[in-house]
Amino acid sequence: MALTATIYNFDIDLADSRRNVYETLALRVACHPSESEEYLVTRVLAYALEYAEGISFSRGISDPDDPTIAIRDLTGAMQVWIDVGTPDAARLHKASKAAPRVVVYTHKDPEQYLRQLEGQKIHRAEALEIYAFDRAFVSALAARLERRMAFALSIVDQDLFLSIDSDTLTGSVTRLSL
Repeated sequence: MALTATIYNFDIDLADSRRNVYETLALRVACHPSESEEYLVTRVLAYALEYAEGISFSRGISDPDDPTIAIRDLTGAMQVWIDVGTPDAARLHKASKAAPRVVVYTHKDPEQYLRQLEGQKIHRAEALEIYAFDRAFVSALAARLERRMAFALSIVDQDLFLSIDSDTLTGSVTRLSL
């Protein structure tokens, strides 16, 4: 018997002062058994940090050629390709040809990931945006993961403040260069 995805519901009060985005998000996110809790949390955080009109999650592993998250304009044309984790150079090369902006959010060792990409052929590599989440922040949120979660996420520059119940988790997201 095949394992099925677990559905998580996130209610997020988002406040991003840098982009002047103040929204209440109600996300229903499927987590495939092959995905780690850290990956799931990183996907949700990346969605919040990139939140804009036209944003959506992909259909997941059933459609591996799609980005993890995409932002499309009203015509359906992809404007932003957002991947999570450590996509390889071939995938980033393809992404850079498919969308004007390509962003990667990683929760893994950023130095190792950058070494993996070093010297690889990536179309418009200089325009690629790679961000690394504070690994302790992602782990702390993953440890609190429940099927239904509500929290407030405030983004001030590169600092993240996540209020859940009576606790506040703090972390950062850092832009990396190839």
